[in-house]
Amino acid sequence: MDFSLFHFADDGEAEGDRYRLLMDGARFADEHGLAAVWTPERHFHRFGGLFPNPSVTAAAVAAVTSRVRVRAGSVVLPLHHPVRVAEEWAMVDNLSHGRAGVALASGWNPRDFLFDPDAYADRRERTVAAVETLRQLWRGEAFGAEPEYRVYPPPVQAEIPLWLTSSGNPGTFETAGHVGVGVLTNLLTQSMESLAENVTAYRRAYANSGREGRGHVVLMLHTCLGEDLESVERLVREPLRRYLMSALDLNLRSTGSTAGKGTAAGRPSAEERARAWARSTFAPAAVDGAYQRYLTSDGLFGAVSDALPVVERVQEMGVDEIACLIDFGVPVDAALSGLARLDELRAVVDRRRAQRFVEASRR
Repeated sequence: MDFSLFHFADDGEAEGDRYRLLMDGARFADEHGLAAVWTPERHFHRFGGLFPNPSVTAAAVAAVTSRVRVRAGSVVLPLHHPVRVAEEWAMVDNLSHGRAGVALASGWNPRDFLFDPDAYADRRERTVAAVETLRQLWRGEAFGAEPEYRVYPPPVQAEIPLWLTSSGNPGTFETAGHVGVGVLTNLLTQSMESLAENVTAYRRAYANSGREGRGHVVLMLHTCLGEDLESVERLVREPLRRYLMSALDLNLRSTGSTAGKGTAAGRPSAEERARAWARSTFAPAAVDGAYQRYLTSDGLFGAVSDALPVVERVQEMGVDEIACLIDFGVPVDAALSGLARLDELRAVVDRRRAQRFVEASRR
């Protein structure tokens, strides 16, 4: 089981150095053996809006690190030409000396498709089709016939590490297995039980693809570790609730809207519907339910001993890496101090794995 850091900040009313947690956290990850730093692509909303371009943040992380991998979690592929994606990430691969990786998302918020409104309808097909295009470009093969286009600078890695991002759609898991890429997922809209089924389907599809290995499953989990669950809950209660409300607000603003089209006459806009919902009695109940779920079973909160059962549970499901979402509004200094506990958790998991290996070899 690998551990990495994941960023998807709600900017809120942040002041000063908005990227201190990203940069200081990346240095910690680099020095303490974490696997990667993931940054997203988000647009036009404070929920995730600190990160409109993951290649830019990846380049910044690459400049202050030497070992940890720098990954997009995710590039919203339909918003970009695949040649441009390959070109930018080949540059990141050079800046990082071969540490770049890219998760591809099809996108879900119509507002994001301001960049290419026509791409919304077939966004999933475009994302899957781009996998082989990116692989070919990364290997130095040409795009197009007359004239041909090749990517410069040539990347350091022989193959581009790729994942497909899924919020729990079984079809995406199976597609990722068929095309031989990893999966980046979360528990926002799927249960632990659904995740276990999806991972099984992914492994089966990957085995049938004829590619070597078994693939790679990354699970994003909200994370804040400290001395005990009670003190951590006092720290995260308000930030996590605000974060969840921002996420619901973004979902509601996108519901029912279409890319590049206005609101029908007499019909409330997406923003008006979101504000009305937030004023209703349902919003607090929905946030309370999500908050309790993350705090008790679907996140890494509390002491190392509180988080360990969650890690072991997802490990049994076949998850290869936990991407720890640390920037959901907790004060930066508190989030950074919690990384030491995360390092302790990683060490405990490693010791237990080594112990199981020794015990198995004696049988």
